[in-house]
Amino acid sequence: MAVGRNINITTDFILLGFSEQPELQAFLFVLFLGIYSVTLTWNLGLVVLIRMESCLHSPMYFFLGNLSFVDISYTSSITPKMLCDFFKQQKTISFVGCATQFFFFISMGATECCLLAAMAYDRYAAISTPLFYAAFMSPTMCVGMVITAYTGGFLTGLVQTSSIFQLYFCGPRVIKHFFCDLPPLLVLSCSSTFLSQVVNYLVVCAVGGTSALVVLVSYCYIIAAVMKIHSTQGRMKAFNTCASHLTTVILFYGSGLFSYLHSSAGYLQDQEKVVSMLYGAVIPMLNPIIYSLRNKEIKDALKKLKNQKKQMFPLCLMVL
Repeated sequence: MAVGRNINITTDFILLGFSEQPELQAFLFVLFLGIYSVTLTWNLGLVVLIRMESCLHSPMYFFLGNLSFVDISYTSSITPKMLCDFFKQQKTISFVGCATQFFFFISMGATECCLLAAMAYDRYAAISTPLFYAAFMSPTMCVGMVITAYTGGFLTGLVQTSSIFQLYFCGPRVIKHFFCDLPPLLVLSCSSTFLSQVVNYLVVCAVGGTSALVVLVSYCYIIAAVMKIHSTQGRMKAFNTCASHLTTVILFYGSGLFSYLHSSAGYLQDQEKVVSMLYGAVIPMLNPIIYSLRNKEIKDALKKLKNQKKQMFPLCLMVL
């Protein structure tokens, strides 16, 4: 076993990526570069805007700022390597590099699950118990929830990475994917993957299941509270405050659960790549856009910032 582990550590994996479609290489590179650029721009912009504008210093935007940071980290764990591989004939990644990529991808994904649950609880507190909202969502409480989310995410990454990379990978180490993801790694193992799959299911149920349960219970209380509002306009206003979050939850949980809860025996290369592109690249790009387009406070903050820049420009010219 010791020899097997040494071979594991010193041997590289080969990422096939999208090499099976050579005619699409240029198009896919431009597409993913565009998606990654938009993801960085929107998410970084949202983080800066929330930090700069005092009107956005509330629990909801505190969580949203952290969600944007996680989305940047999440997609950055796989996209730069994928973009570089478009120009390489031999798309290799070391054992340590593969484990590191897997760790950060899983950690940030689990952290996002926990943050989405915290945001659901925040919406519950704001709509169902508005009189006690300030007490429920105090700064100390918000910071504690975010720290718990990151801690849970990194523990999840550590457990799953340890579980997967203690396996013995023999023969041609060809990963039929564009990054080190769970299903294609399990397929490559020459040793029994039963324990690793059990650990995967337990972790997904513990982290993803608990987060999903918090979201579900929170929205049950939210719907009950909204139905007590007599005016149609009041109901619509309450639902609109949750629409962006609910859209993000459906997209993220739907694609993530599909990918990690189906059996590795039924692993389908092309199908897995499409799903992975959705939750690994597209959703981190869509999240800030979804929140920005449907949020009046963010729109107002952007207008305010734009007007401030217009006022500063003539002053700068006078100084010069």
